Amino acid sequence: MLPIRQLFIALFLGTLTLAPAVASASSEKAKDLARVEQAGLKQTGKTRLNELMVQPAVSTGDVKFSRSWIDSQPKASGSSQWRCLAEALYFEARGETIKGQFAVAEVIMNRVKSARFPGSLCAVINQGTGKKYQCQFTYTCDGHAEVIAEPLAFARVGKVARYMIDGKVPALTQGATHYHTTAVNPRWARVYTRTAKIGVHLFYRHTWRTASN
Repeated sequence: MLPIRQLFIALFLGTLTLAPAVASASSEKAKDLARVEQAGLKQTGKTRLNELMVQPAVSTGDVKFSRSWIDSQPKASGSSQWRCLAEALYFEARGETIKGQFAVAEVIMNRVKSARFPGSLCAVINQGTGKKYQCQFTYTCDGHAEVIAEPLAFARVGKVARYMIDGKVPALTQGATHYHTTAVNPRWARVYTRTAKIGVHLFYRHTWRTASN
C-alpha cells in the first residue's frame, strides 16, 4: 500500500483511482484529507510531484563523493531553482572534485537559509549581478557569455544540485556562507571564521560579534 502522502500525490496526478469496493465512507474521508493536501501540492507542479513518486529513498549515508558514483546516478532535472544551482556549480566549480562541488552547493544552500541573504537559489546566485564588484558569484558579472560547452560536466553538477535540493547530502562546511579559491586572498577572509578546505576552495562562515566581545 502507498504511504498516505504518496496516495494523495497519486490522486492529484490522476495516476491512481479508487476501486468501487473502496468507495465507502472511509474513502470519502480520505478524499477530504486529500483535497486539503492538494492545496499545497498544486503549488509544486506535476514534474516535481512525479519525482517524489518515483525517486528512490536515499539517505545522506548513501552519497559517495566520487565521479564514478555521481556518473552512476540517474539524469537530474528540476525547476528553475534547480537550473540556477546547476549553472552556478558548472561555472564556479565544474573543475573541482565531486566533494568540492557538493561543498560549493552547500554554501549556496546555506545562504538561502540565512536571513542575511535572499530567500531563493536564483536570488542568492544572482545577487548583485550586473553591478561591478558587487556580484556574489564572479561568473554572473565577468563580462563573458555563459555558455555551457561541456554537457557531461553539466550533467554531473546537475545531479549534485538535485541531491542538495533534496537534502540528501551530509554537511561538509560547518555552515559556511562564503568561499574562495586558494589562488586569492580576499579581505573578508581575515575576519570570517574558516571552517573547511576542500579541493582548491577555502570555506568560511560569518564571525558574529556581540556587545560583550
